[in-house]
This record gives sequence, C-alpha cells and structure tokens, in this order.
Amino acid sequence: MEPIVERVLAERLDDGGWNCEVENGSVRSSFDTTMNVLDGLLEFERATGGSAEVHTARRSGEEYLLERGLFRRKSSGEIVQPVYIEFAFPYYWHYDVLRALDYFRRSRANPDLRMADAVEVVHSKRQPDGRWLLDRIHPGQVYFDLEGGVGTPSRWNTLRGLRVLEWWNGIG
Repeated sequence: MEPIVERVLAERLDDGGWNCEVENGSVRSSFDTTMNVLDGLLEFERATGGSAEVHTARRSGEEYLLERGLFRRKSSGEIVQPVYIEFAFPYYWHYDVLRALDYFRRSRANPDLRMADAVEVVHSKRQPDGRWLLDRIHPGQVYFDLEGGVGTPSRWNTLRGLRVLEWWNGIG
C-alpha cells in the first residue's frame, strides 16, 4: 500500500485536494477525487497508524472541502454541481454532501461551522417519517440490490443521515 500512498501524496494539488485528471494537466482539485483520496487515507491511517505526512495531507484535503462549505464554489458560493446535494447508494466514486459529512463523522472530526449549510441540506431532505429517500442511482454493476428505486426510502441514506445528525448534534 505504501507505494500507492506515496503516489497519492505526491499528486496533491496546490489548492489542497486531488484530481484524477492531474495526469492530463488539471491544476484544480475535484470534490469527487478529493473525497475518494480522503476515504483511502483515513483507512490507511487506521490500518497502519499513518504518518505525519499522511495526516497533513488528509487535513489539507479536508480543508479544501471545508473552505467550500462541502458543496460550493470558493469563488462565488454557488453550488458546484446539483448532484452534490442528491443522495445515492451505492455512491461508488461519486461525491455528495452526505458522503462528505459521514466521512468527517467517521474521522472523528469535530463539527465545523463551515459544514452548517451541508448539514441543513441533510435536515431538509429528511422525510416526515424520519427516513431519507434514494435521490439517484449511479450507473454501474450492482450485484446485490439493497435499495428500491429512485424516490423510495433508502435504508443506507437513512442510516448515514441519522449518524451524521447525531454526530453534528453531539449525541453520537
């Protein structure tokens, strides 16, 4: 794993995150790639204890997301992509604010006020019965269908939504 981690660390961009298109000349990070790298680095740290270099890189990627309120353009405050506030499962490599907030919860980060708008998105999507719906299905092979169709209650989005809100409210 260490050669992979070394490559990932070397590909961090100046704005603090990552982009899978860096080999094609991209100089701006993407939410999707940064989220995937953060998930990987967190698991690497848990499995190995990590290093100061890995921890610093992870904090840099987190800051990249936080500076953008987890879903907004840093320059204008506009939503980067409308799909970032739609919740999918499985999410594969795709980004959404529920996934990002769940990452911060799993990393045992303290809630940060820059996450408040993203948390409000999660609150706003909770249904009167306390569940969250499946907003979208990403294309890809599904070997075990664990969800209903788009617009139906999602057990996985509900689990993640409840965990995130408990963490945000200091309960979990």
